[in-house]
Amino acid sequence: MLDIQSIMIFIILGSFVGVIAGLFGIGGGGVIVPVLTMFFMSNGFETRDVVQISLATSMAIISITSISSFRAQHKRKSVRWDLFALMAPGVIVGTFTFTFLASNVESFYLSVFFSLFMLYAALKMFFGKKPQKQATEVGKKGQFFAGFGIGGLSALVSIGGGILSVPYLSKQGVDMKKAIGTSSAIGFPLAVSGTLGYIVNGWSYTYAENFMIGYVYIPAFICIAIASYATAPIGVSLSHKLPINTLRKVFAVLTLSLSIKMMIGLI
Repeated sequence: MLDIQSIMIFIILGSFVGVIAGLFGIGGGGVIVPVLTMFFMSNGFETRDVVQISLATSMAIISITSISSFRAQHKRKSVRWDLFALMAPGVIVGTFTFTFLASNVESFYLSVFFSLFMLYAALKMFFGKKPQKQATEVGKKGQFFAGFGIGGLSALVSIGGGILSVPYLSKQGVDMKKAIGTSSAIGFPLAVSGTLGYIVNGWSYTYAENFMIGYVYIPAFICIAIASYATAPIGVSLSHKLPINTLRKVFAVLTLSLSIKMMIGLI
């Protein structure tokens, strides 16, 4: 049921996600998915589908918020468009394909996979180990299949792919700033492809009275996207003033705690 309280929850969530996106350069799916899942469960949505709805809505939000990110990176000439062109087709195919898998897996098992992935992401953020570089970049086929894998995993956990693509690019010797910029650019087709996949797979849920298009819950998408887009610059500003390494560790613990709470709620 949509009411003022629900809208306020979405706006607050979006505002928080925007700030952390600006602080850490991430899409925010690690927070959006578990919070939305718990919200949907407490508001009468079918348990069988709540994780899919959360993943789809989060992916739709990332498709909007990623625009400002990659445009800013492009202005700074931080995007390796040659690598983007090689990886993007694989990312698009992988993301779209894996939405079919996600749509046919029970919410509990999806939540288990999500929690395990968040554990991996949290450990990476907490310890911050840098990938070892290799001498040469991967060939065309390698970039395509790497993109396919990054897109596929991202579809299952609804992230922009940065936690996978940044270390992948860095390992090939790509400068860290360009790796982050290129990852931001890759996040846009990834999110659009994922959103379309979840809409196609969840088309039977499309009802105007329920504010649904496929698995995407429109009120949450609009409110969170607008709020996060507006507050992202605040996070960018704070990133130059606050102890980011300490905050990154706190955020890692937060995302892991939320994902575990989500999984327990589905038992």
